[in-house]
Amino acid sequence: MSWFPPPEARIFCVAVNYADHRDEMGRGESGQYPMLFLRTPRSLVPGGAPVVKPKVSDRFDYEGELAVVIGTAGRRIPPAQALDHVAGFTAFMDGSVRDWQRHTAQFTPGKNFDRSGSIGPDLVAPHAFGDWRGHELITRVNGQVVQQTHTSLMLVGIEALIAYVSAFTELRPGDVIATGTCAGVGEKRQPPLFLFPGDVVEVAISGLPVLRSPVVAEA
Repeated sequence: MSWFPPPEARIFCVAVNYADHRDEMGRGESGQYPMLFLRTPRSLVPGGAPVVKPKVSDRFDYEGELAVVIGTAGRRIPPAQALDHVAGFTAFMDGSVRDWQRHTAQFTPGKNFDRSGSIGPDLVAPHAFGDWRGHELITRVNGQVVQQTHTSLMLVGIEALIAYVSAFTELRPGDVIATGTCAGVGEKRQPPLFLFPGDVVEVAISGLPVLRSPVVAEA
């Protein structure tokens, strides 16, 4: 079914949750806890709608991810019960404005330009999606494969992510956890591959509809 986060939803994003992306970004060894940042619903568009390249930067990058959507509220959820709180799974494109992302140690500006990321187009129920560890994730730019991984390679799995986030805040229906991207981001390619108006990004995850996001210029 077609789905988009409600205005009150929190979008929890996991950074460097695949070893190959951690290594390409020069992050060193992973810490004890997942690295999190927040996006706002206003920074996203639904599947099929255009994402917007900001005027202030030519370093607009793609990140294809699997996202999990909460269906049942919970606080301090044990990992063994985490999947009972899931409404479904969907694809996520964490559009990143790299220079703004690195103005300080905090990611917030580069991850929250209006309409810079996308989610959807549909929410697939857990019973239809199956084991979250059993899926291939591919990102394409203009038809070219630029990222390819398997969800089983996540450093911190979905049960542990739900348990961790719900330890500090009550997860509520509509909240999203975007589980991180793999190697191959545009900034680290040689030469770099950033997004410009006319480009099309696709996030294809087995078991989910393809998330397609054309790129347009900021008006």
